[in-house]
Amino acid sequence: MLSALDRRHTVAPPGYSRWLIPPAALAIHLCIGQVYATSVYKNSLIAHFDTSQTAIGVIFSIAIVMLGLSAAVAGTWVEANGPRKAMFVSASFWAAGFLVGALGIATRQLWLLYLGYGLLGGIGLGIGYISPVSTLIKWFPDRPGLATGLAIMGFGGGAMVASPLSRQLLSFYDSGYDPANAGSTASGGALVWLFVTLGIGYFLIMMFGVFNVRVPAPDWRPAGFDPARVAAKPLVTTANVSAANAVRTRSFWLLWVVLFCNVTAGIGILEQASPMIQDFFRDNGASAVSVAAAGGFVGLLSLFNMAGRFVWSSTSDVIGRKPIYLLYLGVGMVLYALLALVGHAATALFVLLACVILSFYGGGFATVPAYLRDLFGTFQVGAIHGRLLTAWSAAGIAGPLIVNGFLDAQGEPGTLTAAAYRPALFTMVGVLAVGFVANLLVRPVPERFHERTAPDPDGAVEATTAQRSGTR
Repeated sequence: MLSALDRRHTVAPPGYSRWLIPPAALAIHLCIGQVYATSVYKNSLIAHFDTSQTAIGVIFSIAIVMLGLSAAVAGTWVEANGPRKAMFVSASFWAAGFLVGALGIATRQLWLLYLGYGLLGGIGLGIGYISPVSTLIKWFPDRPGLATGLAIMGFGGGAMVASPLSRQLLSFYDSGYDPANAGSTASGGALVWLFVTLGIGYFLIMMFGVFNVRVPAPDWRPAGFDPARVAAKPLVTTANVSAANAVRTRSFWLLWVVLFCNVTAGIGILEQASPMIQDFFRDNGASAVSVAAAGGFVGLLSLFNMAGRFVWSSTSDVIGRKPIYLLYLGVGMVLYALLALVGHAATALFVLLACVILSFYGGGFATVPAYLRDLFGTFQVGAIHGRLLTAWSAAGIAGPLIVNGFLDAQGEPGTLTAAAYRPALFTMVGVLAVGFVANLLVRPVPERFHERTAPDPDGAVEATTAQRSGTR
C-alpha cells in the first residue's frame, strides 16, 4: 500500500488535466493554515492549564520554528520522494500533533501540547508547506506565479475557515461557551474533542490532496508552451541548480534577506493588529474602535493577506519577479511611513494602508517559489524553497520583538496612542529598505553552479553536480 505513495506511481497519464493539481495542493494548505487560528482557543487553554499567555503562546512559536526547520531539513527528501509521499507524511504529523495535543489537554500536561501541536504539528506544517511547490511549478512552467499563488493562498485563508469552525465546534461540545463573546472560555473536555475532531477531519481532507496529486511525465509540456520564450526573460534560467549548490550562491542569500525583511515588516502588524487599531484612535484613554470592530479589522487583514498571495504572484508572471518585489518593498516603505505620519487621521485611511501592506506580505510568500524557479531551475526547487523558509522562522521572532520592544518602552497596553507606534513603524521602513537593496543586487546564478547533466526526472538519482570551487 505504501508503495503507491512512491514518485514513480504518481506520473500523470496522457491527457491528465494540470488544473487538478492546484486543488490537491490547496487541500494541504487550507488544513495547515489552521496554525493562524490558534488565538481562537488561546484563552480557553490559559484557563484550562491555569497558566500565562506566554506559556500558551510558546506553542505557536514552536510550531512556526519547526515549520522553517523541517522545511529546510526535509526539502531534499521531499524532492526525491515526490509530492504524494510528502503530503502523506505531512498529514500524518499534522494529525498526530492534534491527537497528542488532545492527550496533553486531557491529562493537563502542557509539555504534551508543546510536543504534539508544537513539535509534531510543526513538522507537518513544514513538509506540507513545501510538498506541492515543485510539482506545481513543473505543471505550470508558463505561469508559476499563478500556480503557487493558488496553493499558498490556501495557507493564508486556512484561518478564515478554521476560526469560525473552531468556535462552533467548541460551542457544540460545551453549551456554556459563547462563540460571540471574546471573553468566554470553553471547558477542557470541549478542547479535547476540538483537537480530536480537527486532527481526524484535517487528515481526511489532506488525503484528498494525497491521492489526487500527480507529477508530469518527463516529456510533458503545456500546449503552445515554448521554453525558449521563458528563458529569454531577465533572471530566468533553463539550467538547474541543486539545493546544495544553491545555498552557496549570493543570489540565494540575497533572496533570504528579501523574504526576511518582507515578512518581518508584515508580521509586525499582523501580530499587533487588534490593539493597534484601537490605540491609533484612542482619546483620553478611551478608544473610538470597539473590540468587535477590531476583530473585524483582523478578519479583513486576513482576507487581504490571502488575496495578495494570488493577485500579486499572478501579476509577477507578467511583470517579473524582481519588479514585483521592488513593489512590495519600495511601495511598502511609503505605506509604512504614511501609516506612522497620517494613519491616525481617519479610520478608513488606516485600514486601507494596513490592508495593502498585508497584501504585500502575503504576496511575498506566494511569489518566492517562482522567483527561486527563475534563478535555480526546477530540479530541486522545493528543497531550495525549504531552506529559504528559515527566513520566515527568523522573521517570526524578529517582527514581534521589534514592535513589542518599542511598545513596552512607550507605556502600558491600553494606554498607548498612535505616537507610541511611530518608532516601530519607522524601523520597519528601514527593514524594508534593506530588503529593497538586497533585491536590486540579485543576479543570475553563475554557470559553475549549474548541473552538468540533465537531472533524473523521477528524482531517483541526482545528476552530476557542477563545479563547487571558485568565488561566487
